[in-house]
Amino acid sequence: MEVNCAGCAGCCLDWRPLVADSDRDAESTGIDHERRGPRAPLDDTYNLVALTRDEIRAFLEAGLGDVLTPRLWEADPDRDDDSLEIDGHRIAAVAGRPAFFVGLRKPPKPVAPFGREEPAWLPTCVFLDPSTLQCRIHGDDLYPEECADYPAHNLELAQETECERVEDAMGGTRLLDADPGDGEGLSELLFGPQAIGQKLFTHPEPDELAGLVDRVAHNEPTPADRAEFVATAAASSPGTFATSDYHYEQARARVLEADSWAGRAIDEWRRRVDEKPDTGLASAVEDARGAPPTPGWDALEGRRENDGGERND
Repeated sequence: MEVNCAGCAGCCLDWRPLVADSDRDAESTGIDHERRGPRAPLDDTYNLVALTRDEIRAFLEAGLGDVLTPRLWEADPDRDDDSLEIDGHRIAAVAGRPAFFVGLRKPPKPVAPFGREEPAWLPTCVFLDPSTLQCRIHGDDLYPEECADYPAHNLELAQETECERVEDAMGGTRLLDADPGDGEGLSELLFGPQAIGQKLFTHPEPDELAGLVDRVAHNEPTPADRAEFVATAAASSPGTFATSDYHYEQARARVLEADSWAGRAIDEWRRRVDEKPDTGLASAVEDARGAPPTPGWDALEGRRENDGGERND
């Protein structure tokens, strides 16, 4: 597998508005909504990175609980015998418990992917540097497995990749080699019961989610809303519906106490969204708050040449 990530970040941001601005539309290109699996997300966040329980705990321990957010799904009436109605939304459930992921927040940032000259405000991963379109935690212990493996699992399962969607809608060549290899070094795919408590979580008290579900559906969860879901996920036990009260209380406190550079940057980006988009704002909004630097694509190209030409995007 070989990918050309320079100037792209298609898997890290919601680029659908750029398609709507062109002579094509999102529906015709098949990117009208995030579709990983048979059910539609309750929210409209594109390419949410789903984290494992251990990754969630690692972010909490690093003081980054304020970058985490939940995802629930609309129930599919044709396939879901198990569902619940909360806040007027019929949501997917497992054993009578609302099912959810925990992923990374995507605030609006001024970015210019795909060779665009003018930046635009687009929902963008909290860790993407708008000025370089590189991940600030790439190669770090916190770098999610789902990001590190992408798009190898898609290729293994013969599923379309974001690289190919970008090629189709924006032109250029992003997926240079579609052979996923022998799978060595890839994380294990979690399906069915083994995903419960490890990547797919369930909330044990549906009645406590009144109000929360509607705010999640409108991409407006409060810190307390996010803390409720994140804490439940962090307290989960892989392969079971059991949760630990100790880990729940600890995780909830960590989310509510979090005051990271990333969380503060999210608040600042949201305040600035009506300004003229400028990728240079990253210096004041993120770098000045202590964001890890990114090397730039020229530096990475130099490293590849020193390594004999192997790509490590």
